[in-house]
Amino acid sequence: MKIQVFGPGCTKCKQTVEVVKKATADLGLVEGEDFEFEKVEKISEIMKFGVIFTPGVAINGKVVSSGRVPSLDEARRMIQDNLNR
Repeated sequence: MKIQVFGPGCTKCKQTVEVVKKATADLGLVEGEDFEFEKVEKISEIMKFGVIFTPGVAINGKVVSSGRVPSLDEARRMIQDNLNR
């Protein structure tokens, strides 16, 4: 599974990274083994995914959140829903 967080490095983008990392840890997932994580900061790359408002989160190339920091429960659910895809 590949998880991407989109944002230029603002406070909310950093919070989103923290929430996503916490959610993966809560689910017992290991980076590099169970999932790949990427922080996308280049605006041109963010635009390719159609993310207009940051922060954004994509799992396996599909944007699952945009324009806000997801709650920890939301992040867990988004990741859990995509574990076996």
